[in-house]
Amino acid sequence: MKALVYLGPGRKQVEDRPKPELKASDDAIVKLSKTTICGTDLHILKGDVPSCAPGRILGHEGVGVIDQVGVGVTAFHPGDHVLISCITSCGKCEYCRRGMYSHCTTGGWILGNEIDGTQAEYVRIPHADTSLYPIPQGADEEALVMLSDILPTGFECGVLNGNVAPGSTVAIVGAGPIGLASLLTAQFYSPAEIIMIDLDDRRLQAASRFGATQIINSSNGQAAAKVKALTEGRGVDTAIESVGVPATFLLCQDIVAPGGVIANIGVHGTKVDLHLERLWSANIAITTRLVDTVTTPMLLKTVQSKKIDPKLLITHQFKLDQILDAYETFGHAASTGALKVIIEA
Repeated sequence: MKALVYLGPGRKQVEDRPKPELKASDDAIVKLSKTTICGTDLHILKGDVPSCAPGRILGHEGVGVIDQVGVGVTAFHPGDHVLISCITSCGKCEYCRRGMYSHCTTGGWILGNEIDGTQAEYVRIPHADTSLYPIPQGADEEALVMLSDILPTGFECGVLNGNVAPGSTVAIVGAGPIGLASLLTAQFYSPAEIIMIDLDDRRLQAASRFGATQIINSSNGQAAAKVKALTEGRGVDTAIESVGVPATFLLCQDIVAPGGVIANIGVHGTKVDLHLERLWSANIAITTRLVDTVTTPMLLKTVQSKKIDPKLLITHQFKLDQILDAYETFGHAASTGALKVIIEA
């Protein structure tokens, strides 16, 4: 089968790999229909994720059709259409019992990281009964690819961790796919203001279309001052960091109001400064989280009822044999205008 393989920092290629085989009784083999590229894949290629070793097939998102199941799989059968969760969970360990699927002792974020992932024709899914979701009849599978990762990530790590509430003020730093997913799902809670901050005017215009009440281009270094001006000098109740670089985490510290929350989503590959010398007395909470995907069933229903349309995030389409072109397009979003790309396997 064809697969996109990580060869080390800055290096990747399409290779012919053997079709995966069942290794445990609760495994399933899924034939991919559609997959995508995540910003985390770009972080892997930068060398920011040391747990991902050279030789790994990348990817942790997608939808497909069950090809084979182990004897212990009871919820799925060959031919079933399924959504693949970016988080693998056994459902039984201490962390899974607490709803922290991302820290499952035999799972967590392993797809495209510690085991081969979804940017291939087939993928092996451990703990299939609790790591796959049935796709409802008539569902738009392209839209559902966004539920593998970015929609629950934006919602859980940004909106829920950030305590977004009716009438509150929210700033989302970074208008990439995760930031826009946070924007879409923040509107469940009717905040009074959602301020989107980014360097890219095209992404900011997309944010306006998706429901941002204010947009700020931060390229001139005046973003914090503009946020303070919009909030009568107070700052925002929730600052969501969705990029993963020191400058954006610093900006969140500059704009959060007393009693507010900084909700970090971004994958950080280098240290950041925490200015406790000016935050210690401000009743600030800082949250971190790896998505648990506990909200995926709810989000599936929300998408099915057309309360939100994650397909708005899709800007480009490719075939699997064009995946290197897809990476080029996604990795140069400032010039291509890419948000999420769909790759048809």
